[in-house]
Amino acid sequence: MARLYTPDTEPGQGPEEGGETAPPACRPARPRWSDRVGRWRRGWWPAGLALALALLMTLHSKVPNTIGNLGSLLQTFLPWVGLAIPPLVLCAVLRRSVTAVVAVLVPVLVWLNLFGGLLADKTSGGGALMVVSHNVDADNPDPAGTARDLVDSGADLVALQELPQGAVSTYEEELAEAYPYNAVQGTVGLWSRYPLTEAQPVDIGIGWVRAMRTSVEVEGIGEVAVYVAHMPSVRVQFRAGFTAERRDDAADLLGHAIAAEELPRTVLAGDLNGTMNDGALAPLTSELRSTQGAAGAGFGFSWPAGFPMARIDQILVRDLEPVSSWTLPATGSDHLPVAARVDP
Repeated sequence: MARLYTPDTEPGQGPEEGGETAPPACRPARPRWSDRVGRWRRGWWPAGLALALALLMTLHSKVPNTIGNLGSLLQTFLPWVGLAIPPLVLCAVLRRSVTAVVAVLVPVLVWLNLFGGLLADKTSGGGALMVVSHNVDADNPDPAGTARDLVDSGADLVALQELPQGAVSTYEEELAEAYPYNAVQGTVGLWSRYPLTEAQPVDIGIGWVRAMRTSVEVEGIGEVAVYVAHMPSVRVQFRAGFTAERRDDAADLLGHAIAAEELPRTVLAGDLNGTMNDGALAPLTSELRSTQGAAGAGFGFSWPAGFPMARIDQILVRDLEPVSSWTLPATGSDHLPVAARVDP
């Protein structure tokens, strides 16, 4: 009976006769770094994704808010976009692709350019004035404990937001000994070791008082204008996207008020419901300087308290020099308190 041979099984070509067995067609050759031609030709799709990621981070301010405020949403969580880099690095390594590895370096450099400065510890000693800002949460189960924690911080000024009317007396009672001066306007208030004058509400266009302005005569510094604000909340909704229009309008009104402020030394402390990357807060960031950006260590994320993902609680200053900025331990609120020390 005749035997049927194939080129792979022809007599004299099998392994027992010294021939080589071809690899099965269903088993592709494993990529190797030593493949000088292939290592440059492989990995085009991770390379393309890496360059797209770098472009997105570079042009984040150009992403429009016309559709669902996507620009503000991206800018709020912009540091977390860097989490896409490790999977791209893994893909480049598995594909043994020099092209992809080189491409992945681009978003790495862009991310470091944007946020590398925040990773360094820029804090220093001293500070003639310490400010703490805290959204105490209207549903805080322990306002008295939160107030005692704030006293323990040793701050000179304590700015509070989201004060429920029923708990104002509790905060006043617990803070009275350390802070003999205080002013409350609507749901925001300021407690101080130094005398306060001219406390008044600031209209941010939402129909009730969530911003105020007062002046403080600070020993060793002089008169300082202090604004306390709680910008309207933002939401991420399936149909509406990132609902930040009211916040943006309020920031514009508050920015105009601060721009018209006659006192050169100015502090804004509050829950702005936005980060310093958010272009919609430009009316504020163009007038004031972030203490965290100037003198902080790390990102200083303040919300949510259980797993902070964004710094939406801010202390911003003008004509004052930040020397340190940090977050305080959690209280009964869903926000972390933020603190800063400044010099004249």
